[in-house]
Amino acid sequence: MNLLAVILLLPLAAFFIAAAAPKGSKIGFYAALILSIVTFVASLGLISGVSADMTHFTSVIDSPWIDSTGIHIRLHMGVDGISLWLVLLTTFLVPIAVWIAETVITERKKNFFALIMLFEFGIIGVFTALDLFVFYIFWEVALVPMYLLVGSWGEGLRGPVAVKFFVYTMFGSVLMLGSIIYLFTQTGTLDYVDILTAFSSGRISLSADQQLGIFLGFFIAFAVKAPIFPFHTWLPNTYTSAPMPATFLLAAVMSKMGTYGLLRFGLTMAPGGAQRCAWWIEILAIIGIIYGALIALMQPNVKRLIAYSSISHIGFIVLGIFAFNQQGADGAVYQMLAHGISTGALFLLAGYLEQRRGSLEISSLGGIATPAPALATVFLIALLASIGLPTLSNFIGEFLVLQGAAITHFSWAAWAAVGVILSAAYMLWMYQRVFLGPTNEHTVAFPDLKLGDWMPVVPLIVMMVWLGCYTQTFMPVISSATQSILEQTKMNNQYQVMLHAR
Repeated sequence: MNLLAVILLLPLAAFFIAAAAPKGSKIGFYAALILSIVTFVASLGLISGVSADMTHFTSVIDSPWIDSTGIHIRLHMGVDGISLWLVLLTTFLVPIAVWIAETVITERKKNFFALIMLFEFGIIGVFTALDLFVFYIFWEVALVPMYLLVGSWGEGLRGPVAVKFFVYTMFGSVLMLGSIIYLFTQTGTLDYVDILTAFSSGRISLSADQQLGIFLGFFIAFAVKAPIFPFHTWLPNTYTSAPMPATFLLAAVMSKMGTYGLLRFGLTMAPGGAQRCAWWIEILAIIGIIYGALIALMQPNVKRLIAYSSISHIGFIVLGIFAFNQQGADGAVYQMLAHGISTGALFLLAGYLEQRRGSLEISSLGGIATPAPALATVFLIALLASIGLPTLSNFIGEFLVLQGAAITHFSWAAWAAVGVILSAAYMLWMYQRVFLGPTNEHTVAFPDLKLGDWMPVVPLIVMMVWLGCYTQTFMPVISSATQSILEQTKMNNQYQVMLHAR
């Protein structure tokens, strides 16, 4: 059986097993944990295929799904140097989410585990789909379980928060569906590879206005999911209200759906529209970088501070994508991985703080490093990775993004660099108030990390160091894939401009 098919079916099998498990039993937990670990191990096998052939999609699934008059939809899926690492990021983090959910979630556990595995199935499908209709189906599949996780197990005003999250993302999805349908009417196919081939050969061309409309439909959907300023308003409350395992997956994995979509489909399906809109998208990215950092600086709650920091980090990724050069695109993909690891770790450790204290209000904390030095140490490592300390994960991505932005427009890089300085300010100030100084009545006997707490933390710390020190493990296949996308974007746009000029 095709390896990618196995990787897709394992989470789906875990979903059905967990959903059918008897109430109160641990079958759902064990099924989710074991099969998610097996999925991760299986996904490691994708590396050899991509490394051996960096110019094509590998582990390809291609079979008819819907074949009727005028409509031909194929279950076409594959992996390249971009989707490879995002699939591995997903399969690496889902077992961690399952592990922490066992201790955090106290009711309807089997349903929670089932939804996590359905979410994993949808996310892997998003990162590997090569048919636009199949991509859209997986896009919606990933949305539903996260909506239920937030709405059913969240805190505070979880109902309205979950509805806002669902409505925002569905609104964007409808616009994306409109672009997909219109693209089909113009090209006669929904297959990503066939559309690129048709563009490159000149068999199909789109006017500047057509490309603009198609691009905007894709962009809004991806901008909401990422999210990009000013489409971010669902994020702070959703991240704060969601249960800790769901917040972990939202920040670490789900936000990458939007940035991946921009790079994979936004740039290539309507290259003229993407280049035409690049200047104001870069401005939005820079505003998001600085705005997210300034709002984070004012947050009184640890979880909301980390949530706003994500807006700033996503801004860097978008800045790299729309720099339209190799350094920027490589940095954007690398930053997707680094952000997933470091921000996921910060939300995980914030969850540990909340479990022990019952609150994440910074004013109620302080001096935790004295009774809990291990927790303070790992939190500091994750924090330093998040602000881009050299030898840790985020440094490489941010450096490449700033380099790419400087090549295109130096002032963009200068403004974005302000966000790097501000990120150090809000993160270190938060750390000082939470972990240093004297203890209070709530933190004087603060429990340190236990053996079970170390289980998810150690792999995350290892990956932060690995991403920061051993860049060549990841970069060759990333560069090959981003180079291909940039060449397709440039060539397709030039060819279509030339055809319309005639």
